[in-house]
Amino acid sequence: MAPVQTPVLTSRDAPEKTSVVVIGGGIVGLSAALVLAERGIPVTVLEKGRIGAEQSSRNLGWVRKMGRAAPDVPLAQAADRLWAAMPARLGAEVGYRQAGIMYLARTEAEMAMHADWLKSVSDLSLDSRLLRPADIDALVPGGRGQWAGGIVTPSDGRAEPTLASAAIAAAAIAKGAVIVENCAVRTLSRAAGRVCGVVTERGEIACEQVLLAGGLWSRRFLGNLGISLPTLPLVCSVFRTAPMEGPTEIAVGGPDFSFRKHRDGGFIITQRGALGAPLMLDHLLIGMRYLPMLRGQRKLLRIGLGREALTDLSLPRRWRAEAISPFERLRTMDPPTRPDLNAEALANLRAAWPAFATARIVESWAGMMDITPDSQPVIGPVEKVPGLMLATGFSGHGFGTGPAAGQLAADLLCGAPPIVDPAPYRLERL
Repeated sequence: MAPVQTPVLTSRDAPEKTSVVVIGGGIVGLSAALVLAERGIPVTVLEKGRIGAEQSSRNLGWVRKMGRAAPDVPLAQAADRLWAAMPARLGAEVGYRQAGIMYLARTEAEMAMHADWLKSVSDLSLDSRLLRPADIDALVPGGRGQWAGGIVTPSDGRAEPTLASAAIAAAAIAKGAVIVENCAVRTLSRAAGRVCGVVTERGEIACEQVLLAGGLWSRRFLGNLGISLPTLPLVCSVFRTAPMEGPTEIAVGGPDFSFRKHRDGGFIITQRGALGAPLMLDHLLIGMRYLPMLRGQRKLLRIGLGREALTDLSLPRRWRAEAISPFERLRTMDPPTRPDLNAEALANLRAAWPAFATARIVESWAGMMDITPDSQPVIGPVEKVPGLMLATGFSGHGFGTGPAAGQLAADLLCGAPPIVDPAPYRLERL
């Protein structure tokens, strides 16, 4: 089960027409809707289930620039500014704390990777710096790990996924956006090749533009339109501890664990060195495109054939506008948690920081991420379908950049100067 979010009063009924329809009520789609509403543009968000119920509430809450590919860093820098302004903008708390993020290295080879990344972003004015073992002990005391060193970015931070999407949604509604839950979009309506509306399970809504921010469902939605979006699923298992005394406010990522402080005083923990990789039909269809990634990350993947594969095969890949869509058959992707991975994470963390010896798990969950071949999102228009914009494929690190990604999508929809250069996110690169 996903963590419980702050409830939001959404609309029961959808309008007959609007200017922009946003498909998907995750943090990116909601952020885009907020920007559009602030600019006085009629916008309706349609969510097949509940807002923020999938990866937007199940992620780790890290807001980071560190470790991102250089072309993606400007979006993360823009997101920092937006996160810092959220309480005043939304009139609500989102749990944002700029407390820093640290990565640890056990070997000199891992340190060399951190050094190479630092060189790759040397012209982007980041405050990241390499750490010696003594620096780690000073920043996160009480550890017993044998570290070769690490890297830290003090301006990175965290926010609370269970607060953020709901707060953004509530602010968007207050500023004029319409958000409708349990209303799946089956397909697009087109006239002369251009988008003129969407067909939902409740009927048709006329609009001028559509933003598809459907996360892991975007590939299936586009496939029904004859458009290829290469994404494959990975599953991250996470747990939260009861409130406890911890070693630091800094979020820490080790080779086989990570932890960050939760707003209630507990910690959010995961096995950073292992992700579930459930085999699906798409692995046969597009798996060859991921071979370069697989060569470098094979040790991270726990490949298996489970219920996710059966669920995937049971959902149609082609359907008519008048037929029940896969988004109605499965409104929320809720993959099973991997207790073995959570147990590994806690054992590894306890060995490194004995302060976690008394940690007690009070909640656990899993989230399914949509991974592109280069681990970068798609934010931009679909040239084959005028009027259709994408903001999807965030590859497990979209929460941190979510506010800026949503604004970039809104800028492109409005024809406004974009918050950052959108060129790295073009669909055509894939």
